[in-house]
Amino acid sequence: MKKRKLGSLEVPAIGFGCMVLPGFYFPGSEEQAIATLRRAADIGVNFLDTADVYGNGKNEELVGRAIAGRRDDYLIATKFGNVLAPGADGAIDGRPQYVIEACEASLKRLGIETIDLYYQHRVDPRVPIEDTVGAMARLVEQGKVRHLGLSEAAPQTIRRAHKVHPIAALQTEYSLWTRDAESEILPLCRELGIGYVAYSPLGRGIFGGEIRGAGSLAENDRRKAHPRFQGENLAANIRLAAAVDAIAASKGCSPAQLALAWLLARGKDIVPIPGTRRADHLEANAAATGIALSTADIAALESACPPGAARGTRYPAGAMGKLNG
Repeated sequence: MKKRKLGSLEVPAIGFGCMVLPGFYFPGSEEQAIATLRRAADIGVNFLDTADVYGNGKNEELVGRAIAGRRDDYLIATKFGNVLAPGADGAIDGRPQYVIEACEASLKRLGIETIDLYYQHRVDPRVPIEDTVGAMARLVEQGKVRHLGLSEAAPQTIRRAHKVHPIAALQTEYSLWTRDAESEILPLCRELGIGYVAYSPLGRGIFGGEIRGAGSLAENDRRKAHPRFQGENLAANIRLAAAVDAIAASKGCSPAQLALAWLLARGKDIVPIPGTRRADHLEANAAATGIALSTADIAALESACPPGAARGTRYPAGAMGKLNG
């Protein structure tokens, strides 16, 4: 597996987003998930990205069971900030004391002594970012965390945070149908030497080749609450995906591989973290690092999916309000 840098942290060019494992989007087989996570290390996709909020801690516990006995084979990233408590109702907490408590809880669930990359999942507007990152920096001093990251942070927030302690990575949604970061966030990260971790790089599955109508989603699929997967928005977005399908067919690869190859071609500081519960999909995603795109290929993709082409906001209204802008 080829390597890339997030600040000074070396990671594989493609990581593994753990949110899709059992306990968040869908139920599923824990045994299959653990086997897939272990296979990930075998093929070099050993950069695992989880969060305390995924499954209310269950996702971190699952990752902990998967890596048990093989800690040195993995790079572990996790996130804090979305409060885990009855009645929290999506509250965000960036208070220094909460940072410490959240980290201790994640270390315990993961069964490890040090987190390789620790992100603030969402920025708390009530707490100066200097205070939150200052507490995160103390975790680095204590050896409980190696590198710091932010997720869905605004440009000014990133600048202020980086002055307190080097930020290794900024994690924000980025894919062929979510290109918002290209105008300001990505250039800022490059100015400051911050790596970019692209979550939902397959458009929450729209570029996976399997969502081709409302009937493709199960009744309990969380994506049905997202505007991009509703009504006319979904129909329009499926047309975007169909254009990518056609280009992928001409390249002899899958739409998912093409979408990942496009992201990798956007810069050596970009690390997509697709998620899957299946080892065969994991291996197919990893193979995207070997797909070379010509200038014409990239132009065709970006013509088919220009910035702003996706219909609907990327989250429901309540969740959109929690982004740092």
